[in-house]
Amino acid sequence: MGMKVAGVIVALLALALPVCAQESGAKAAPKVAPKKSHTAAKADTTKAAKDTTASILDGFNAPSPAHLEAVGWRIIDDLVTGARLGVPSALVPQASLTRNGSRWTSAHGTIEIETFRLHEAALPALFDDEKKTRRRTVERSTLKPDSFIMSGEQGLKRFVERVQASGSELRGITILYDQATEGMMAPVALAMADAFQGFPDPSAGPPPGLLRSVEYATAIVVNERGYLLTSAQATGQCQSITVPGLGHAERIATDSTGELALLRLYGGQDMAAAALAGDAGTPDNLTLIGIADPLAQTGDTAVTQVPAHLTAQGIDPAPKLGFSGAAAVDPQGRFAGMVDLKWPLVAGVAVAGHAALVPADAIRAFLKSQSIAPATGRGAIDQSVLRVICVRK
Repeated sequence: MGMKVAGVIVALLALALPVCAQESGAKAAPKVAPKKSHTAAKADTTKAAKDTTASILDGFNAPSPAHLEAVGWRIIDDLVTGARLGVPSALVPQASLTRNGSRWTSAHGTIEIETFRLHEAALPALFDDEKKTRRRTVERSTLKPDSFIMSGEQGLKRFVERVQASGSELRGITILYDQATEGMMAPVALAMADAFQGFPDPSAGPPPGLLRSVEYATAIVVNERGYLLTSAQATGQCQSITVPGLGHAERIATDSTGELALLRLYGGQDMAAAALAGDAGTPDNLTLIGIADPLAQTGDTAVTQVPAHLTAQGIDPAPKLGFSGAAAVDPQGRFAGMVDLKWPLVAGVAVAGHAALVPADAIRAFLKSQSIAPATGRGAIDQSVLRVICVRK
């Protein structure tokens, strides 16, 4: 486990450095060329029946969750290119910068992973150029209007390359590994090619395994002396936790389910605590009260209220990022619970966000275990929610 964590930390620290490394072998943006005709483009692709990521590594299945865990699979944001990718951090602990992106390598260079970003480039032109890379033999390739993928041999290594386009900007990833490691690395390379997002949606939820360097959440004031309730997941592994305008907070306890976290805002006095005592609200029709992530509300800090209802699958619709830790009240204004945003992983792939409701009774029991008496009364809960900011290494 130490090796896995070390790999992630090294990678993130390397990406935080200024882009200063200049590498003579870095990719140069190809000249913008006219788009190929439909006939020419079709000749560059495999048959439609094999027009999938899996077909590029024919004969290998997607890795199992156990396989991904063993190689230290992590989803990260590459701060140099802006792409999102999966990295087997236990296998590639060495991270560095290139002229156009980032690179991760194994201790002896048997595995290399490199991202790149090109401006004012044409996808078909790059597709042709990459096929001509020195000592590269392309065995399978597929060119689409907004992406391409290819695989084969490069020197003594196997390679997989995937590139995505947005306008004239291209972002890609190249994976190289010794043929002796193919049994282990081919499924991982398949997962990496499948998970690669050159242009991830900045307002979408983070997939499992991705810990944002800065994460925004909502907290509910539960005691006038500065005790706050929020999501355990949103405040995990934080180097610091800040409440804007009020100061630093410390996470002092979590519940046994891993859903709730208790924060202490030092210096907080005479704060407006939410009325959590009394009858629990009926959770069918809800109003969610929280503060959305700046990316989801153009940078504002306003408390917002959104309607929702509780189904067997959870809160529908799931609220925006930043609402993890938000309060939920029923039509009578009674506290019904806390919002807990989750981003499930299915077969190693992130699926749509899911919002669960942590019920009021569970919250009261947790607060009682921490010797905190919930506030009474019918005060407006929108006066008792705050934004919290988690900063990670």
